[in-house]
Amino acid sequence: MTTYAEQARATAQQTAYPGPEPIMRVAAGFLAAKHLFAASELGVFEALADSPAGLDALAARIGLTRRAARISADAMVALGLLETSDGIYRNSPVAAAFLAGPGPGDLRPFLRFWDKISYPACTRLAEALASGPPQQIFELGDDLQRVASEGIEAVTAGPANALPGAFDFGPHRRLLDIGGGTGSWSIAVARRHEHIEAAVLDVPATAERARSQAAAAGLANRVSVIAGDAMTGEIPAGYDVFLLANLIHYFSPEQNQDLLRRVRRAAPPGSALLLADFWTNPAHTEPVHAALMAGEYAIHVRTSDVYSADEARAWLHRTGWRFTGHRPLAGPQSLIVAEAD
Repeated sequence: MTTYAEQARATAQQTAYPGPEPIMRVAAGFLAAKHLFAASELGVFEALADSPAGLDALAARIGLTRRAARISADAMVALGLLETSDGIYRNSPVAAAFLAGPGPGDLRPFLRFWDKISYPACTRLAEALASGPPQQIFELGDDLQRVASEGIEAVTAGPANALPGAFDFGPHRRLLDIGGGTGSWSIAVARRHEHIEAAVLDVPATAERARSQAAAAGLANRVSVIAGDAMTGEIPAGYDVFLLANLIHYFSPEQNQDLLRRVRRAAPPGSALLLADFWTNPAHTEPVHAALMAGEYAIHVRTSDVYSADEARAWLHRTGWRFTGHRPLAGPQSLIVAEAD
């Protein structure tokens, strides 16, 4: 028996015009996103972490009516995040790994960040592109700043944990993590390479969180914190590897080149520079996620953008660095490596 979808495709092939499915699929993306955010906030995935459940049991676990639980659970089945058979719901493997509870791959803080901060701001994307964001991410209140910080840490956990194996830290001893946020990148390096001492440089409010994170990881003796603004103050000397992780995309090309020059002044010859970010192809269209992130940055910071690896290479040449490589990290993020001439 021919299905409805097969009939629709056959009809589209017989017409002179393409069907609207690609447009509708993209346009409906907001529904998928909000369903996911709601399921995570309501605890659907956590409720199924220990055991599958029928609809009545699931509704009881998350405190919803049977109808509401069905709407949320069935949407997650449709999106491939839950599985169901004989009326029993269970987490898909990817939901079990990333959405069902605490752990190194827990993406729930990231979903909270996008739901509470990015999604509302993105409703004004056209305005942000036309005249700049009405509010920058740096201007959020303390509670939302914490949501943003925790979300960014969660979504960059993969690249941060990949960094210690993507670069040879063997010849180096002291790492300066510039704009290091919560310190997650430095902590990942220090865990893997016991000879490395790291320092996280960031503004005072964020630096305090980095200090507590290093202590919680048992690395307070090797991951220190320096409170300061990398964009206005001098870059501390005494380090032989400098990390800028997810920092370049906040600033304009001119600001980035100024920062790279100031880092170079603090860097002895032979020291390394690591630039982790959403580096794109020359056309700024791949990876797809990186191209979309340009809009994410535009709603949060007036000067932000995504940049190609070729652009970064040109900046390095102008600011006293020698490009030595470009390699993948995790997902759409990659690492550019340079050396001080």
